[in-house]
Amino acid sequence: MNAVFLDFSTLGPDELDTTPLLQVLPGIKFFDSTEPDLTANRIRTAEFVLTNKARLDEPTLASAKQLKFIGLTATGTDNVDLVAARRLGIAVANIRAYCTRSVVEHVFGVLLNLTHNLNRYHRAVKEGDWRESDVFCLLDYPVRELSAMTLGIVGYGELGRGVAAMAQVFGMSTLIARRRGAPAGEDGRTDFNELLERSDIVSLHCPLTPETRDLIGAAELRRMKRNAFLINTARGGLVDSRALVDALREGTLAGAGIDVLREEPPVHGDPLLDYSGANLILTPHIAWATVEARQNAIAELAMNVASFLQGERRNRVV
Repeated sequence: MNAVFLDFSTLGPDELDTTPLLQVLPGIKFFDSTEPDLTANRIRTAEFVLTNKARLDEPTLASAKQLKFIGLTATGTDNVDLVAARRLGIAVANIRAYCTRSVVEHVFGVLLNLTHNLNRYHRAVKEGDWRESDVFCLLDYPVRELSAMTLGIVGYGELGRGVAAMAQVFGMSTLIARRRGAPAGEDGRTDFNELLERSDIVSLHCPLTPETRDLIGAAELRRMKRNAFLINTARGGLVDSRALVDALREGTLAGAGIDVLREEPPVHGDPLLDYSGANLILTPHIAWATVEARQNAIAELAMNVASFLQGERRNRVV
């Protein structure tokens, strides 16, 4: 079987055991990365293509006459033309529930940092404020308990549910957003705008679609409490970066933890990159990326391939 992995470096491969993939695809060729102009050539004779973020559009897929299966090392499928894959008879499978613990731990690590103002206190200590204090401690910035706060979750799939479960451990109240346009019912969910107004923390876990693009803009940020926090570990396009910077700078939002940007890597810049306030924690799309989660991704990918070879449809999206 002719198989290629187009962008293996996106998994930090030096720390991972590739045995599960080699067992199902013994002849697989690993590429650290694949530039767009090389993709068609590299998959031209491939039967199996594995990738994380490499874009596979209709012309590229149509040129791969032997291609049977695309295995995504992610839950998102927006880098593959699924309509074209279906028309060409190419199976596509993603991976699911492989990084739940990693994302949940990241969300609450960021939250604890923000609610306890660890960045500001660390800076204060380094600048000598504690040394010059008249009392044994510094209380210059508010320190808040999660148990006294309400967490609003937007997107209640695997990750949203994982965050909600951890919120219960911390004794938090939770609100789950009703999808925009969905009729009010007895599902126990909260209108999106009401959730923004009532939540002390809003955490985003929904996919990026035409309906969710710019889900959080200036109007939505104005609805949130002045002492509220925004967490985004989902997709950068959900949040208007400029509006968020304005809210953080003007103090109409207490803080934010952002792990994703519209462009990754952000080679053309982003307003959040230029903001230096201590009330922003900006990380480079690592919420999913514990060693354990990445090894889970390898195992899930291998199981998807094995399932396809056995005529089964595990995690198939096409």
